Amino acid sequence: MLLLSKKDLKTTLEVFALFQWALSALVIGDAVILVNLYLVVFTPYWPVSVLMLTWLAFDWRTPERGGCRFTCVRHWCLWKQYCDYFPLKLLKTHDLFPSLNYILACHPHGLMSHSCFGHFATEKSGFSKIFPGIIPSILTLGAFFWVPFLREYVMSTGPCSVSQSSMDFLLTRRGTGNMLIVGVSGLAECRYSLPGSTTLVLKNRTGFVRTALQHGVALIPAYAFGETELYNQQIFTPGGFVSRFQKWFQSMVHIYFCAFYGHGFIENSWGLLPYARPVTTIVGKPLPLPKIEDLSKETVAKYHVVYIDALHKLFGQHKTKFGFSETQELVLT
Repeated sequence: MLLLSKKDLKTTLEVFALFQWALSALVIGDAVILVNLYLVVFTPYWPVSVLMLTWLAFDWRTPERGGCRFTCVRHWCLWKQYCDYFPLKLLKTHDLFPSLNYILACHPHGLMSHSCFGHFATEKSGFSKIFPGIIPSILTLGAFFWVPFLREYVMSTGPCSVSQSSMDFLLTRRGTGNMLIVGVSGLAECRYSLPGSTTLVLKNRTGFVRTALQHGVALIPAYAFGETELYNQQIFTPGGFVSRFQKWFQSMVHIYFCAFYGHGFIENSWGLLPYARPVTTIVGKPLPLPKIEDLSKETVAKYHVVYIDALHKLFGQHKTKFGFSETQELVLT
């Protein structure tokens, strides 16, 4: 009888933790849709599907009203394996105060935002110890909240909808001590997620600055060193059939269809596992912003420049510790 060593068992648990989260949207979403189709078409139990849709309609606004987090889920031992796989590390440069609210912009987005999830949707990288009294809420696509059971699972770790009404609620109706985590560049940045890349989609992303000014909350730049090192991509010939398809697909659904790969279960093989490379997220100094309700484009642009300068400074202060040269700079597009 073969018995796994402690090291092999830990590796197996880490891989399981990665796959169960990464594939949960696909597996749970497909299962719910197929089961409901079966109930409606082939059985007399269609009222179950009606009840499910009724609950969905009744609870539709919850992702925009602070979500429904469960502390016990955020403390699952499984997330420890998730964070240990890379491993993930969270570092702060300044203290945060529970008497204030914050918007944290996390860069780069990467392909799967592994560091963002590990740090802010779980407690296994030590968020509550590093920032006591602060409640993190990852803001993500509303599509994750369209399917019953999947939405509850996603919300259980703390994420909320990235809609404007969701941000307004969190910053006005939930008291203080809230930190909204925004992946400013979104899925549009996936095309630049390559080892060694420091390209960010940020030039025209000003919505998070506008929201911070409307509510008078501080903006926090954060940079995850190593996030773009977790996968490789197949880059196709510009102007070729596949390249044109990628651009067309992105224009239709706002998702960049990329051919990415990591390593497989066997040494020196290709697969969908991310490379086990350390990712360290540096949380920068909060930038206090004034509260301005009647905003002009010029005012938003002014503070957007202030934020970009702070992000450049944060990257410049720490880049050489993580393998970048003194001459390497952020490239904004």
